Amino acid sequence: MKSYSLKLLSIIIATGLWPPGVMASDWSLGASAFRSTSPYKGGDERIKPFPVINYDGDSLYIRGLSAGYYLWKDQQNQLSLTVSYLPWGFKPDDDDYGYMKKLDERRSTAMAGISYRYSAEWGIVRGQYLGDILNNSNGFAADLAYLYPFHFQRLTLLPGVGAGWASGKQNDYYFGVSSHEARRSGLEQYQADDGWSPYLEVTALYAVTDNWQAMLMARYTRLSDEVKDSPMVDASSTTLIGAGITYRF
Repeated sequence: MKSYSLKLLSIIIATGLWPPGVMASDWSLGASAFRSTSPYKGGDERIKPFPVINYDGDSLYIRGLSAGYYLWKDQQNQLSLTVSYLPWGFKPDDDDYGYMKKLDERRSTAMAGISYRYSAEWGIVRGQYLGDILNNSNGFAADLAYLYPFHFQRLTLLPGVGAGWASGKQNDYYFGVSSHEARRSGLEQYQADDGWSPYLEVTALYAVTDNWQAMLMARYTRLSDEVKDSPMVDASSTTLIGAGITYRF
């Protein structure tokens, strides 16, 4: 994954590694690792480690690379203002293909917006709407998903289906090819519009002890046509596999 820090971290950003409601205490610390495919031409797969810091208080929370303030929190509803760091990016020097090295760098950014989660007996609805606050893409991104937990003593399975949306500016920043990039690289000029990327995911949580918890997760994402049609892209989908362990205080 040299040239693309995949959308894998949107999972960490949107929900944290361990979904709210599963953790019984305020603080948990641990480590995780993820392997993902890259949609970019010349992008490599790579295992990437990440620390895990989760905190869930009455008003504030930290989940992975996001932090937020609850506007509404009870057993069913969690509505919050959130700020997240999104390390999506493209580094031309790290790409395997010479013509891709002639493109401009796409930088990671920070996003801020609103997040909502509703939990009921029939399942969990998860959604968020974020906008770039560092003026890199000046775009917006949204996510909407439905999940249903299955509990088996110490094991919890959380399969889900959802879709991520990216605005035209967001897609064009990460997957568009400008006129001067086209002249340098030989790729066709391309301007991306907004689009939806549906996905399937499943998370397995296992309580090793009362304090230690292990996690396995996987997500398959079907890229939107606006991303697939980019001259920078040679994939129609991406996959993500992750594992981690935390200690709850």
